[in-house]
Order: sequence, then C-alpha cells, then structure tokens
Amino acid sequence: MRPLNRDLKLVCQRNRDGSYATQHDRERLLTLVANQLQDGGFRQLRVQGLRNKHVEHLVNRWQAEGISAGTLKNRMAALRWLAEKIGKRNIVACDNAAYGIAQRQHVTNVSKAKVLDADRLGKISDAHTAMSLQLQAAFGLRREESIKLQPAWADQGDVLRLKASWTKGGRERVVPIRTEAQRQLLTQAKALAGTGSLIPADKTYRDQLNRFKAQTAQAGIDRVHGLRHAYAQSRYAELTGWNAPAAGGPTSKQLTLEQKATDSEARLTISRELGHEREQITAVYLGR
Repeated sequence: MRPLNRDLKLVCQRNRDGSYATQHDRERLLTLVANQLQDGGFRQLRVQGLRNKHVEHLVNRWQAEGISAGTLKNRMAALRWLAEKIGKRNIVACDNAAYGIAQRQHVTNVSKAKVLDADRLGKISDAHTAMSLQLQAAFGLRREESIKLQPAWADQGDVLRLKASWTKGGRERVVPIRTEAQRQLLTQAKALAGTGSLIPADKTYRDQLNRFKAQTAQAGIDRVHGLRHAYAQSRYAELTGWNAPAAGGPTSKQLTLEQKATDSEARLTISRELGHEREQITAVYLGR
C-alpha cells in the first residue's frame, strides 16, 4: 500500500466520526484523493506533507472532469475534515467560492416521493427489513436510522427519539408521534425487536444492511429515500393546509405574505424532523 493511502486509512480508523455510511464514504473518497495525487505526480507523499497546492490540484482536476457542484462540496467537506484531524486546517480554504465552486442547486418541483407498495412489501420475507421500511415511511427515517432504531428506547410517548449514534452527522433528534397508525406500528416494532434494535441478535449492522439491500431488490423496491420525500410532503400538507410545490401545490411566488410565513415555519419544522440543519434543504423534498 502506498504511504499516503496507508496514512489516510489510519486517520479514518482513528476518527470514527458520523454514521457507518458517512465513515465508509469518507474513507472511499480519501482513497480516491490519495490515488489521484499519485497520478498527478505527487509520489511518496505523506499525510503531514499535504499542502495548499495538493488541494488546488485536486479541485482543478475535479472541475476539469465536470464534477457537479454538490459532489464537489461533499469532497471539500471531506478534505476539511482531514485537514482538521491532522492539525492543518489552513491547507483548505474555508469558503468554496475561493475555488470557484458554485452553490449547489437544490430547487426542484419534480416529486421524488415514493409510497410503500403493499404488494411489494408483502414480498419481503425478512420481518426486520419489512419493519424498517415501514418505519422509514411513517417517520421519515433514513435507511440506517430505521435499521439501528431501538423501538422500546426510542418511543418516549409523544416523540420518537433518535440517538446520535444512529443518525447522519451524529445529531440526536426527535420526530413527533402524531397518529394512531404510527402508534400501532411502534407497538409492532417493539414486539419484534424487544429491548434491542431492528438488527437481529445474530447479525451486525453491515449484515442487516446487506440483507436489507438484497430483500428490497428482490421485491422490486428501489429508491427507498423516496419514502422520506413522501413523509416530508405529507407533513407539509398537514402543517400548511395545502400541497407542497413538488406535489402539485402552489409555488412560493404564488403564496400570500401570510401563507409564506406558514410555509417558512412548516419547512423549518420538517427540516428538524428529517435531521437537517438548514431550511433550504427542504426544497429537495418539497420544491419551491
């Protein structure tokens, strides 16, 4: 293994920040970074030898390859994470604009919502996978959250509390329990999981994730993130009284001042329930 590849792998192993998926994606990206620096002529480079010129080389290459603004921003976030961990924050500019990276465009009024089809759900033979899918639809959970969830602990009366170790970015949050259907689903989930999670006792998270992927593929259930979109759009209609733009409702330009205030408050609420820090991200789910 090349020196820089080894160094970056060790940095990742020593700093287990974020969810399993976040860690996996970060390590994969930093492997790409090491390989591309090697290809660029920076041989025998070690992690403590990283400089501004190496970051600029990577950004120039990625921009020449036509990488999207969103992907570029994710890659820059990983480089800043690395710079912080090795005590060299100044090798990466704080503002992406310094590299000419455009703002990510989130707005779309094309719905990506998906409803959980009962017939296809019936083809899922693993009870834990089936329950995770239903929890994603009912509470807008991410896939990893729905697998790691410990229903007995999470059910705290009027809210479902998610531990930081289950969530993307390690941010604890709560999702309201509002309906009888949600309550009944949680009762079933607790009966299935007991005091544990929706990972069977004889399985690791990775085992159950692989089973989840295989089961959903076999049942013809794809793009499960669309269940979060459907949750967000349903909540928006509940909170505002009209459909989201992505679901055929009025756009922001068509709202009255009073409606815009309601729209803004609803988006903030939904953003928190989905585990996002910014209201702007709701445009991905709701449109604008």
